[in-house]
Amino acid sequence: MNTTPVASVHGHKCVLVGAGGHAKVVQELALLGGAEILGVCDPKFSTTGEQYWNGLKVLGGDEFLDETSPESVLLLNGIGMMPGNTIREKAYDRFVSMGFRFPALVHPFAWCSPLASIADGVQLMAGVVVQPGATIGKNSIVNTRSSVDHDSRIGAHCHLAPGATVCGDVQLGNSTFVGAGATIVQAVNVAPNQFIKAGSLTRSDIH
Repeated sequence: MNTTPVASVHGHKCVLVGAGGHAKVVQELALLGGAEILGVCDPKFSTTGEQYWNGLKVLGGDEFLDETSPESVLLLNGIGMMPGNTIREKAYDRFVSMGFRFPALVHPFAWCSPLASIADGVQLMAGVVVQPGATIGKNSIVNTRSSVDHDSRIGAHCHLAPGATVCGDVQLGNSTFVGAGATIVQAVNVAPNQFIKAGSLTRSDIH
């Protein structure tokens, strides 16, 4: 894993993938980092004929990227994640297999310890805290005002919804969704593909 702060998109040409609510947050996050966003792609644009979305030029559906060199742009994953929905994960894997890269994005009002590790495609939103020794797997979202404490390992393709709290030494399996305001206490192990309800308290392992 590598730590790739939001400054890594400064001056880079980027394409936003997806055009929904989460994409609006990612768009602003990338702009705060100085990215040059060329436009947005979403399969729905293949039929709607829209020219602009949220101030961005509509580049079309995913077919635009089929004709784009992976070396020429960075991709911004604007597809959100909900329990049981794998669209974000599949899009990430598909475009990475084509040679594209999704840089990690860290909001300027987030705190990520220099002793933590975040992988490509990770998105740390406003108010997030990631403490020393924590690891965040590829394409995971740590949403607004969530926290990951020391030495916890968040798997790939996870989503910590706004206000979620992950205490120290937690192991969170791949593709797990932690609902808004949920708390996972220290040293708990959570298997992959789990759904932890909003506002819940998890005190024991989930297999």
